[in-house]
This record gives sequence, C-alpha cells and structure tokens, in this order.
Amino acid sequence: MATMARSFLQAISKDEAVAPPLRVVQIEGLAVLKIIKHCKEFAPTLVTGQLLGLDVGSVLEITNCFPFPVRDEDEEIEADGANYQLEMMRCLREVNVDNNTVGWYQSTVLGSYQTVELIETFMNYQENIKRCVCIIYDPSKADLGVLALKALKLSDSFMELYRGGNFTGEKLRERNFSWMDIFEEIPIKVSNSALVSAFMTELETDAPVSQGDYDRLHSSTTPFLENNMEFLIKCMDDLSMEQQKFQYYYRNLSRQQAQQQAWLQKRRTENMARKSAGEEPLPEEDPSNPIFKPIPEPSRLESFLITNQVSNFCGQINGVAGQNFSRLYLTKALHDN
Repeated sequence: MATMARSFLQAISKDEAVAPPLRVVQIEGLAVLKIIKHCKEFAPTLVTGQLLGLDVGSVLEITNCFPFPVRDEDEEIEADGANYQLEMMRCLREVNVDNNTVGWYQSTVLGSYQTVELIETFMNYQENIKRCVCIIYDPSKADLGVLALKALKLSDSFMELYRGGNFTGEKLRERNFSWMDIFEEIPIKVSNSALVSAFMTELETDAPVSQGDYDRLHSSTTPFLENNMEFLIKCMDDLSMEQQKFQYYYRNLSRQQAQQQAWLQKRRTENMARKSAGEEPLPEEDPSNPIFKPIPEPSRLESFLITNQVSNFCGQINGVAGQNFSRLYLTKALHDN
C-alpha cells in the first residue's frame, strides 16, 4: 500500500514538473452564451470578464465565467475590480461552483485586439497562472453568421523576449523571431452535457429550411467591409509612423558614426604629432564624449503588433469578399435556372 502511494505521489510530481503542452480549450456551452450575452449587451463598448475552470493535462476546461462591471474612468478601477473578483470567487465557492481562474475573456471590434495592453495583462496573469488563455469574442461578426470566438495565449519564445525587454533587430534576427510568433491560437471545443444536448435536439424544427438559411444568402456586407478598410488604413498610417521612427534612428546612427570616424581620424593625426615630439599618445576612445554615447534602438514590438492587425484585417476582407463572390455565383445560377 505504501509502495502504491509512493508511486502515485511520484507520478503526480512528475506530471507537475513536466506539464504537457496546451492542445485544446474545452468550453461549456453555458459559458459561451454568457460571454456572447455580455459582449453584445455593451457593444461597441469593450468589456472583460473572468474565466473559471480546470487545467487537466493538455486540455483547459472552461466551465463558468462572470463579467467585470463597467466603471467610469474617474473611479478606482484596480482596487474595486480586485475586491469584486475576490467577492465573486468567494460566492461561487460557497455554492460549489468551479472557482479556479484559468484566464479572462474580452470583446473586440473587428478583431483589433493585438495591443500592448493585452500583452501586459497576459504577463500579469502568467505570474500566478502558468497556463492561462484569453477568449476573444467579436460581436460585429455575429451579423454575418460567424461565431467569432478565439482562444489565445502568448508563445513561450515571445514571453522570454518580453521579460528581457530587448526587441532590437539584432536580437530578433538572432532568435529568428517574426511578427507571427507573438500569439498562439488554441483550438476551441464547445462541450455540453447530455441533458443539454437532448434539450437542443428537441428544440430543432422539422422544417428543411429556416430563416437563418435564407439570411446566409444576404450579400450586402458593405458596412463590414467599410469598417475593415477604415481600420486597415489607420493601421497602415500607424505602421508608417513606426517606420519613420526607425528611419530617424538610422539617420542619427549614420551621423554619429561619421562623427566618430572624423574624431578618430583627428585623434590619430594628433597622436602621430605627439609621437614625433616624444610624448605619450592619447587614447583613441573618449567615453565622456557625447558622440560615443550609444543611441537606443526603438522597440519593434509596436510595429509587430500593428503588422498582426494588418494581417488580421486583410484576412477578414479576403474572407468576406470570397463569401460574397460565392453567393453571387449561386444567385446567378439560380436566376439562370
């Protein structure tokens, strides 16, 4: 018996030491409905909430969630938010509901969630929860019949870079790091109990075609495309400003190198004259000289995040345009017949 207990404890310690990689996020249907309801009620205002569940091997189970209250900017949001979370967790524990924090959810507008604030929130969660996720829901896509639900986490390589605070071009090239390596999208699996599945089966209608099937043929997506184009143009402007920062940096760096070379040439000429006069040569580097002070290279994190957003908007425009062409060809075929 003691041997079996010891083997069991050894297996547990081994599992804790080497945790398997996160493969899938399994979320209860009730939690999905709560997230959708909260995000749609306050749209277009961005809202957040807490995710509760269990971390089981390579599966992160999300069984429940609760929203964070929306407050004005002049209130003490951080202190009140922490007290609210603790009180909610205490109430859920008293009624035997899962109260283990596994991440948070937040709404977004047209997928513009790649921000520094999201990364900072991830790093704050990572201090206490090693494997946490963020569920992103986009209410603006619901009108297109899309359940825009994503589970994201930061890649291990990015977190290591972020902790070092070094996003220079040399360090990124050394690690072969690109803008696509910041976030990792985890597949989502929606799970329901047997009773819920049976109830949903009873709710299904016997009609072969519903109004939702007709709505899918609606080809007017002009507002969605216009908003995507506006966001895309804004991102391109921001990316252009980031590029101007780097151009300014490289111009200053070239100017400094030219000044260093001129100063070094002058010092060598002076040392040759001192050697001819039998005097000790002066050092060829002067740390107190401003021209030898290194110019800090701008961080490339912001430009990487903007590039992520540009890629996201282009993908959305491409997807909606492709669906519209498919609907037009289908409508044309029905009209010809």
